Amino acid sequence: MSAKRLLVAGLAAVPVAALFTLSGMAGADTSPTAAFSTDSTWGSGYQARYTVSAGSSALSSWKVEFDLPSGTSLGSYWDAQDSPSGNHHVFTNREYNGGVAAGASASFGFLVNGSGQPANCKLNGQPCGGGAPPTSTTTTPPSTTTTTTTTSPPTGTGARFSPYIDITYASPTLAEVARATGQKNFNLAFALGDSTGCNPSWGGTIPLTDSRVLGEVNDLRALGGSVTVSTGGAAGPYLENVCGSVDALTNAYLKSLDAVGSNSLDVDIEASIPTATVNQALLNVQKARGTTISYTLRVQGQDYGVDPFSVSVLQDAASRGLNVLVNPMVMDFGYTGGWGDAIISAANATLGQLKTIWPGKSDADLKSMLGLTPMIGVNDSGMVTTQAVAQQVLSYAQSNHIGRLAFWSVGRDNGGCSGGVSPTCSGIQQGLYEFTNLFKSFTG
Repeated sequence: MSAKRLLVAGLAAVPVAALFTLSGMAGADTSPTAAFSTDSTWGSGYQARYTVSAGSSALSSWKVEFDLPSGTSLGSYWDAQDSPSGNHHVFTNREYNGGVAAGASASFGFLVNGSGQPANCKLNGQPCGGGAPPTSTTTTPPSTTTTTTTTSPPTGTGARFSPYIDITYASPTLAEVARATGQKNFNLAFALGDSTGCNPSWGGTIPLTDSRVLGEVNDLRALGGSVTVSTGGAAGPYLENVCGSVDALTNAYLKSLDAVGSNSLDVDIEASIPTATVNQALLNVQKARGTTISYTLRVQGQDYGVDPFSVSVLQDAASRGLNVLVNPMVMDFGYTGGWGDAIISAANATLGQLKTIWPGKSDADLKSMLGLTPMIGVNDSGMVTTQAVAQQVLSYAQSNHIGRLAFWSVGRDNGGCSGGVSPTCSGIQQGLYEFTNLFKSFTG
């Protein structure tokens, strides 16, 4: 997205309701337990959970605490609240899963960066009694030559509508938007390299595991939501450029996904990238986890489609067997006539390009590979995506059954300013989250 749209320097939804399993509890009294289990593992970490079982007496609340070894750190988590002190983590129940009936259980899950497993577990101050951590099947870390399919971590959004939000801003929060609109899927923009190089961070400055960002993601997950990680954008440093090898970039992508428990990755390309390196790294990630991958690309013109460099990126992706959704940024390109008509013309031109790159696919398959991302309100180059234009785009998306719809950006989806380009308002007269509420009806 353009510099004016970024001031600094994108899972089928993971279930968030507590897991309750009723089982008969006959015989002698039994104490409550907290049992550790591993859901899946990959080269750089794993997904796990603790299941709290009440035993023969009900629990009104629970607290599970444990230590992670040096070199291992906690990522995203759900269905509990964490109060960490170094590598000591203290998880307490959420408001909806604290009461556990006799013979029932509740669970919470989390991601771990590294291979170390929890130790010194206590449940409500007593030994957890859940036994040693079970062994799970591990997989070969992605590399340029070896990839192995494995059970994926929490899946990212396969949602038809997933707008972008600049996660470097503290407001609006993901949960605020979700509660106000019912929209629960978002693209987090942007994961970039930090000052040290190939180390992903939000906007190039905020750590991936920043407590505010993870808190927002966890709150959204508690509402049934999910996120896509978006890299690139209008400003660098791109991970794609500062990570000097396929393995380094693969690991940077995995680290970004792991931090927020996503399995959906969007790569926004508005500058030159080492095409072969990027596509091979993306292929490694996709083969290892089945990750949903999209390319968000610049539009050359209404009758051309995406720009020539973007075409070459897609041609290389196709040659490697990388499955991607192609998401043209229908904003800030030269046009004649009505702006809504120009957006639709650019979408059709992009479909024509996809036909030449993937000639064996049907028209319906190609449309399912197409995304569209307008910039709501006043665009950087002066065109205006009004509510009427947005409705025109929505109607096209629905009638053609395209793969995804998005917009830039949720933080601009308000009428708090007029007549100009701003990262925090649309520049036109509108109600709060009017575009979100319009586009959320898109079902493909």
